Amino acid sequence: RNEARLLKAKGIFFECLPDDPALCKDKSIIRQNGARLRFYERFGVLPITNTAYETPLASGDDCPPYLLFDGLGVTDKLDCNFARQAVYAILTRKYGRRCPEDYIMKVVESFRDDPVQFRPRRYTPVAEAPPTVPDAVNIDQRIALVVNAGHDIHHVHERGYVEAPVRISSILKGISQTGLFDEYKAKHFPEKHLKAIHSPDFVEYLKRMCLTLEPGKSVYPYVFPIRNATRPPKEMPIRAGYYCIDTFTPLNRNAYKAAKGAIDCSLTAARYLLEGYRLSYALVRPPGHHAERRAFGGFCYFNSSAVTAHFLSKYGKVAVLDVDYHHGNGTQDIFYSRDDVLTVSIHGHPRFAYPYFTGFKEETGEDKGLGFNRNYPLGEDLDGPCYQKTLVRALKRIRAFDPKFVVIALGLDTAYKDPTGTWSLTPADLKQNGLLIGEMRKPTVVVQEGGYRSRSLGTNARNFFQGLWQGMVGTDGTKPLLPGKK
Repeated sequence: RNEARLLKAKGIFFECLPDDPALCKDKSIIRQNGARLRFYERFGVLPITNTAYETPLASGDDCPPYLLFDGLGVTDKLDCNFARQAVYAILTRKYGRRCPEDYIMKVVESFRDDPVQFRPRRYTPVAEAPPTVPDAVNIDQRIALVVNAGHDIHHVHERGYVEAPVRISSILKGISQTGLFDEYKAKHFPEKHLKAIHSPDFVEYLKRMCLTLEPGKSVYPYVFPIRNATRPPKEMPIRAGYYCIDTFTPLNRNAYKAAKGAIDCSLTAARYLLEGYRLSYALVRPPGHHAERRAFGGFCYFNSSAVTAHFLSKYGKVAVLDVDYHHGNGTQDIFYSRDDVLTVSIHGHPRFAYPYFTGFKEETGEDKGLGFNRNYPLGEDLDGPCYQKTLVRALKRIRAFDPKFVVIALGLDTAYKDPTGTWSLTPADLKQNGLLIGEMRKPTVVVQEGGYRSRSLGTNARNFFQGLWQGMVGTDGTKPLLPGKK
């Protein structure tokens, strides 16, 4: 639909197998056909009726297709003469010699209603409003999307474990309605990118430990080295606590693979910024911002946001803005002594919110990184307008730093009724947050972090990205301004 609109097409003709038992004998296929037609009805697209289009080519042929017409949300009427021309083109070009000339003319001449008639709705009472499709053609007005395709191999089935695969499908369903995204497959990146920000012994431990575990078995850290951190135990399962900060982030056979896949997606999204996109999105799980230089925890194994920021820092200064409900302790730990990467985190105060021991206002960096870490810990009850006051302050600090790139650690757990948060941000609030961030007009890569209420994830993500896009390109769809130009 998006491509057709950009090409100024009048509409789209396409076929769908029938849901009528008189035309299709296989009941299981009828159910599948009905599901497809139900989907099309959501967009106001219905089968053309009162014609001979679904006449079988030969006696005994089963399931002759319906012809559907999509007016692209612009029109719901179809001119008879135009339809005849289109049908003639379809039958001659798609089917060629399979359709005799007399059959083609019989079908074409059966279109007599003007305007052409459509079958009444069978599955949905009212068409949904067609998705808003921005008039964006150039890649600097699009969002490059990279999804961690293998994320679902890491699925912890224990009751109460909210970091589930459904998170990704929920977000995808929501953002697909915007028409803003160009989806790409992740590229593979060597481990050196991991070991540039994570301790090599930590990376090797996670890889080897996960390989030793049987499928379906998980190891939860339960012994922690508060007495002698310099002498890790020899037993691999016990050593998990040596590299972990909590008791609810299990290691299993696929944890390393899924986390490495998230890294590949994030680095691919960063690469697309270098190739001309102004916005990119790494939709990944497991999340990463709690993973420190040599520790995992908080559902996180490797820090995708930090790896992305370090990768981009080779090309200029980078600011990481963490808008997850929980403090980005891992990102802070990794960049705490650096002045080329500014780390900013807006989060629930550690007196009540995980990870409890970091995220205080007084933590501002050390050595040459002093002043390049900013924490904004906020109260337990918070609405959108109060959040935005803090966001404006955080963005002012980022503007003063004047980075070449921005990395957004996107947590949607700030939203109302998220099971891991206490705030009450609405979809409209998230859209406004995205707008404020986009108005910096810096090349920005968004890396997915938290957000665990699957029922609202799609709506919240869609609103955030609509705001981000509007802020970046302007609400009138004009080309984004380059940094430093007006």
